[in-house]
Amino acid sequence: MNAKRPARAAPAVETPATAASQTYCYCNLEYTESASTALAEEVALAIAYNGISQAVMLVTPTDLEDFIVGFSLGSGIIEDASDIYDLQLSGTGSAQYAQVTIANRAFWNLKQQRRQLAGTSGCGLCGVEAVEQALPDLKVLPGAPLPPAEWLDGLRQRIGEFQPLGQHCGAVHAAVFMNGNGELLLGREDIGRHNALDKLIGGLIRQKIPTTGGLAIVTSRCSLELIQKVLRAGIQTLVSLSSPTGLAVQWARRHNLNLIHLPQKSAPRVYSPALENQA
Repeated sequence: MNAKRPARAAPAVETPATAASQTYCYCNLEYTESASTALAEEVALAIAYNGISQAVMLVTPTDLEDFIVGFSLGSGIIEDASDIYDLQLSGTGSAQYAQVTIANRAFWNLKQQRRQLAGTSGCGLCGVEAVEQALPDLKVLPGAPLPPAEWLDGLRQRIGEFQPLGQHCGAVHAAVFMNGNGELLLGREDIGRHNALDKLIGGLIRQKIPTTGGLAIVTSRCSLELIQKVLRAGIQTLVSLSSPTGLAVQWARRHNLNLIHLPQKSAPRVYSPALENQA
């Protein structure tokens, strides 16, 4: 089945690149010539759950509702989007705030995590509990077929339509979703590679886009955190335009996640599932 060329991404209409960038002047080292260019903006977003501050993230100021939902799921704070009862954004300029109301079950789990972190020993590291949180026990996926090769043909160029901010000023990562028919449906951008994937997952949830048979595409290096996020979201195939880390490959194989690296000038590399008897 041939992959269809995607329509322009929804965020390009709803939040144009100019809304997440500003023009700045620069000059050469001798101060003899000057010019101006657009640069991506970032804001500090403080996130509180049921009135308790949890994190402050530096993010691109677009699709923040998607980010909150994806961050909450991808970080293990909630198990399902229905655990979020309300989401309120406030603030201006470089200081933004998110007040999230979550179910009692999710809030209890969150307080348990915070209590573990507060009780760790002063060894100079986070302690055993923090390591366990970094390497959580996640469900193994049922496994899915690898995508047809033609779905990945020209993918680097095709996802350009889902990177309006990146094409406008650079400095941002992108995450894009392709459905089970090989069609590119949704893309999100952010200065943080984790944030871009969180926004994509949140967008899929909020728009009720089925993920069965589909795949996520990330433009960034693929490390363990990205693997954990797609596992929690139930996405069964991850395509990375940059190399994965060894630990990411190990986790992908252990959890039945299809992991594919798409090099710039060579054929796709399937790291998971592994070839029989492959190390």
